Amino acid sequence: MIMPLENFPDYGMLTVKERKEMVQIQLIPRGIKDQKVLNAFLNVPRECFMLEEYQKNAYDDSPFPIIENQTISQPYMVAVMTELLELSAIDLANGVKILEIGTGAGYQAAILAYMGCKVVSVERIGKVADLAIMNLKKLSYGNRVEVFVGDGTLGWPDEAPYDGIIVTAAAPKIPTALLQQLRIGRKIVIPCGNLMIQQLLQVEKLQKDIKINRHTGCRFVPLIGQEGFQE
Repeated sequence: MIMPLENFPDYGMLTVKERKEMVQIQLIPRGIKDQKVLNAFLNVPRECFMLEEYQKNAYDDSPFPIIENQTISQPYMVAVMTELLELSAIDLANGVKILEIGTGAGYQAAILAYMGCKVVSVERIGKVADLAIMNLKKLSYGNRVEVFVGDGTLGWPDEAPYDGIIVTAAAPKIPTALLQQLRIGRKIVIPCGNLMIQQLLQVEKLQKDIKINRHTGCRFVPLIGQEGFQE
């Protein structure tokens, strides 16, 4: 059930109008078309995931710092990554299981949870995982997200297989473990490249191979772990 916009808690300073403007100015003109994705962005309050000093700018077209030198991504980047999973209405009605690597503040997970996904999210930094859990508890659909602390490059095999994987940090290559944990015919959305130049990839797992579609350039914090960058 979609909760009417006006029924969301008032977090003190931001309005429905700003959320609508974010969708109309930042997302739709850049090609975001999936109405299920747009509806999530109209309804999930990004201010819940921002540090207090940045909450007044929650709907700016920009990433922002959180704790431990991590960031909350630009709304457009969250939207395009969500859309590239290509989740159908039937998928969402059935509560597809999505693996997220890099929980951050929890905003990407909240978008997926609002849409109807069950989200398994792996965060490397314990304090960041605690922040995300606290943020997600503010929302009624936050209980669709499970947050674990671990090496995201290894995925989370206990809950595999997954109907989609989103990686919110840049990897030097596509981690083998993530491909192994993805269902055939489903997609990983991952930024790949070096620490300075990265490209967003949509990787579809086929029966005996993978298909890679290349999308926008991007800039993410590094994916650190056994199959990622080293600390």
